[in-house]
This record gives sequence, C-alpha cells and structure tokens, in this order.
Amino acid sequence: MTEVVVHIYDVTNSGNDKTNNTIMQINKFFKDGIGLGGIFHSAVQVYGDDEWSFGFCEQGTGVFSCPAGKNPMYTYRECIVLGNTDHSIFKVNQILRELSREWPGHSYDLLSKNCNHFCDEFCERLRVQKLPGWINRFAHAGDAAVEIAGTTAFRLRQAKTEIVTASKVAYRFFAGVASNNSVGPESPGSSGRGAPRFQANWFKNFITTGAKPSSSELENHSEEVLGQQQQHVTGTPLRQNSRQNS
Repeated sequence: MTEVVVHIYDVTNSGNDKTNNTIMQINKFFKDGIGLGGIFHSAVQVYGDDEWSFGFCEQGTGVFSCPAGKNPMYTYRECIVLGNTDHSIFKVNQILRELSREWPGHSYDLLSKNCNHFCDEFCERLRVQKLPGWINRFAHAGDAAVEIAGTTAFRLRQAKTEIVTASKVAYRFFAGVASNNSVGPESPGSSGRGAPRFQANWFKNFITTGAKPSSSELENHSEEVLGQQQQHVTGTPLRQNSRQNS
C-alpha cells in the first residue's frame, strides 16, 4: 500500500497580474473566508516524486506529470492526503496508460472536463476518496448553469414551434370554413351547413379544453360530408348503410 496525495494550486496562469491577483482574492474570500470554493488546479501524487494531472493540448493526451508541488504555471496552495491505495506500482502505471488514452488534450473543457475531474477519476480507480467538494465546486456550478440555460433555450424553441404549428392549423381551419361558405347557395333541405358548424364547435373545444372529437362525432361528420358530395354529384342523398336498412 502507498499514500495518495492531491496537490492544490491557485490558478494564476492568465498572463495578467491584475487577473491573477483577482483570482487570488476570490480564492481567499470564498475558500479561506467562507469555505465555499474557488478557482483551483489539482494533481495527484502516487508512487514516486511526480504528480499527475490533465490539461489542454491540440494533439495527443492531455495527461501530464511534473515534480510534485512544483508546477510552474500555478501558485502552490496546499496538499491533502486522500488515503492509501492497495494497487501495485505496476497496476497504477496501467491505470495511467488507460487514462492517457481516454483523456485526449483536445477534450479539455473548463466546466465539464478539467484537471479536477481527471483527479476525481484517477482517485476513483485508485480506490481512495475523491477530491474535497470545494476544489471543483465553481466548475460544477458553472456546468449546471450552462445545462439549465441550454434546457431553457430548448423549451423556448419548442414552445415557439408549437405556437407556429397551432397558428397554421387555425389558419387552415378558417380558410376551409371560408371556402365552404363560398361554394354557392344551397337548397333549403341541404344538410351541408352542418359540416362547418361541427368543425367550429370542435375547434372551439380544442382551443379551450384540448378535447378531441370522439369517434362517433368523427363518424357522423364523415357521413355528412359523404352525403354532401353524393348529393352535389347525383342530386340524390346518399343511401343509409346496410345495418340501418336491415
């Protein structure tokens, strides 16, 4: 068995002193002041004097190592012992080779796949506890906010599509009513006026309650329409079905 240690740094690699100082103040207030979290880089040390972490690169793996606690890109803060792993050094090297294939540098994402996510995955495979929650809390919160924003945007697009579709249905309905009313004068005995009245009642119910016409309503309406078409072509009403004649 051997000890597993996580080394934690303040992220001060922006290239701008003012920005770096601001990050240091944020970390001092949110971590040291109220224990909430901050903007941190982490790396895991197990067997030997090197620490292992993950970062962005255009080609190849994003997994890299450097002397423990001496990453020159960041400002060292502290280390935390996460426990002891029962894996052999041979097994740990195998895990690192697997992670190197699974974590290419181009897949790096500040909110959803950063160095702290990598360390959590590494620790899980080493069978020790994961990083304390405060190390990556800002990234988790940011990733959740992005997901919520994306879901909200999708629902707004979906609602807009449904409104447009309903508008088209309404337009076609009223256009059909106007077309039926403009066919020409009907005989006093004609039953054609029942079709637009059925459609208007059904559309009103659909808008107010979301109800759909029953199967009997649809059957009666279909018989009315067929009767109108038969009368218009032959001048005689459509015969009743065999069940009614028997």
